Amino acid sequence: MKLIFSVIVFFILGSHLYADNIKGLNVLVTSKDSQTQMMSMVLSMMSLKQKKDVNIVLCSDGGNLALKNFKGEVLKPMNKTPKMMLQALIKKGANVKVCPLFLPNKNMKESDLIQNVLVAKPMEVAKLLLKDDFKNLTF
Repeated sequence: MKLIFSVIVFFILGSHLYADNIKGLNVLVTSKDSQTQMMSMVLSMMSLKQKKDVNIVLCSDGGNLALKNFKGEVLKPMNKTPKMMLQALIKKGANVKVCPLFLPNKNMKESDLIQNVLVAKPMEVAKLLLKDDFKNLTF
């Protein structure tokens, strides 16, 4: 019994120590679905609240969240849009970029993006995705 208890404690403490070694979260958002987009924003916010870095890359339909003229669907229970959550994340320090294919294929320019959203450089994104101390999530 003591051995089982020791193993359980080891795994609990070990996973906690491992979580402390994680510096942050890389989030790729390509989905058009508002609920999926919102979940990506909620998990990003929870990571920021745990003092972790958050890098978000918006591609394809996910890139629409970064457009000034995009409204989005209001979702319950927060009564906010994914775009509203994205803007809150930016204010709290999340690093947000659109993929380099997004704007040219929408016939848009960087001036069409909301404040503090930049165009990603593929080499920089690749380096972030390969970091051992970051978790990667795709929505």
